[in-house]
Amino acid sequence: MNWKTLEFEQLTAREMYLILRARSAVFVVEQSHVYLDADGHDETALHVFAVEDMQRPMPVIAYARIQPGDAEDPDVLIDRVLTSPARRGDGTAELLIERVLQAIAERWPGRRVRATAPVELRGFYAQFGFRQTEGPFLEYGIPFIGLTWNSRVGVPRFGGFRRERAGLAFVNTYELL
Repeated sequence: MNWKTLEFEQLTAREMYLILRARSAVFVVEQSHVYLDADGHDETALHVFAVEDMQRPMPVIAYARIQPGDAEDPDVLIDRVLTSPARRGDGTAELLIERVLQAIAERWPGRRVRATAPVELRGFYAQFGFRQTEGPFLEYGIPFIGLTWNSRVGVPRFGGFRRERAGLAFVNTYELL
């Protein structure tokens, strides 16, 4: 697994294409969210992602976009968080959030961080110190909550944290694309 934290200008065309492909596979195909993914925020965002075997059609196995905020809304925003279905439950998501929070603490120390997530992921984000501040509310027909994290708290370390997959079966739509 190769982790990268890059500004938009640092991304190669292939990396951006693979990120957009992964986002489409998870959010549009798997989760049936109909929205314009190329929303104009990628250019000002920091992109944190992991890739495996660049010869595969879907090498991006984890991804998150970090938007730095502006004068009107100074909060840092984490969005477009995903993991490949094949890597869910194996600790990859925890490693992703750890890297995202570390990048935020380094680049925007002391800033408040916001994210939204499906209600069922409340516990996942709570282990990193996120607190529910909004919701639940419907987003794409799914109950979501608003979360905040204060970078002054420090970045929790979950290296080596793993959860068993409990033998769950799923259709891997991510690999079908």
